[in-house]
Amino acid sequence: MTSASSAAARELLAEFPVVDGHNDLPWALRKQVRYDLDARDIAVHQNAHLHTDIPRLREGGVGAQYWSVYVRSDLPDAVPATLEQIDCVRQLLARYPADLAPALTAADMEAARRDGRIASLMGAEGGHSIACSLGTLRGLYGLGVRYMTLTHNDNNPWADSATDEPHVGGLTAFGREVVREMNRLGMLVDLSHVAATTMRDALDATSAPVIFSHSSSRAVCDHPRNIPDDVLERLPGNGGVAMVTFVPKFVLQAAVDWTAAADENLRTHGFHHLDTTPEAMKLHRAFEERTPRPVATVSTVADHLDHMREVAGIDHLGIGGDYDGTAFTPDGLNDVSGYPNLIAELLDRGWSKPDLAKLTWQNSVRVLGAAEDVARELQATRPPSNATIESLDG
Repeated sequence: MTSASSAAARELLAEFPVVDGHNDLPWALRKQVRYDLDARDIAVHQNAHLHTDIPRLREGGVGAQYWSVYVRSDLPDAVPATLEQIDCVRQLLARYPADLAPALTAADMEAARRDGRIASLMGAEGGHSIACSLGTLRGLYGLGVRYMTLTHNDNNPWADSATDEPHVGGLTAFGREVVREMNRLGMLVDLSHVAATTMRDALDATSAPVIFSHSSSRAVCDHPRNIPDDVLERLPGNGGVAMVTFVPKFVLQAAVDWTAAADENLRTHGFHHLDTTPEAMKLHRAFEERTPRPVATVSTVADHLDHMREVAGIDHLGIGGDYDGTAFTPDGLNDVSGYPNLIAELLDRGWSKPDLAKLTWQNSVRVLGAAEDVARELQATRPPSNATIESLDG
């Protein structure tokens, strides 16, 4: 990138900062320090521990962040663990009020931008967090959750995941009712992590725009976590937004292939591919020494955005880095301070400033506002659903 494009990128972000769709800081705080915020004071640089802190959010031109209130799908207590994640975000907001502004609506996001604070929203990552209960879904909305990813890495009883074996073929009848109730609430339906069949079923069921909080293009990198072109082609009709992610094993084909080989190496020696015991990690490090890990770059991510723009159009793109939810990041996008490098790369590729303003800020604010509009209409005609998975799926 040129010095001129770098300066232009920072100038643009000062006016139209990044809305990032997905950051796993709350889960990192749970894993590392069990929510001891004194031990990870994000008012100062936390380079050794985290991708995210307030100084680097400021440096990166972030104006709004969806904090993921993710919990693992194999936890037996997913609902209380999700509540703990929400409590963590609330503690962060109370601790850093000069920098982080609570946000529930598109209007709140704009107010935070005017105040020079970072609008802070929440997204639940995985439908297991509602335990097949629409009442729990409404409870999460009442606590401030403004999107829910329908699955995480594993299927749930009503939706298929991108990275699990097909089970129900997309969404069940109860899954479609979850989507409808999310529409009625004004909670964004997030289709990252779900199978392509689930994406298509959700687009058929929804009456509000959807998002992909952190997914890239399957045509550019053939990984099931990415979005097929036929789904991207439906976003203009739906009004939704696909937020490109930075995770190397989702954006760089060589990294996808390397990860598959590394996982198979662990399985061949009797370990689960997610095993992090000392014995498994020793084996993994030996593999990495023999076969160096491929490195993604800013250009890799920009390639996805170029293609996604071609298929879906500029009005349907956003950014969802997945910081603190991935061990590895692209060169130039090492942490949350790196967003200007991506904007500079896109400027060098000929993207206009009005188009970049849509990518960074305007599209993501618009989609939340559109979901709010749909919710107002539905709440005037539709009562809360008390359907159960037993009543709909037998």
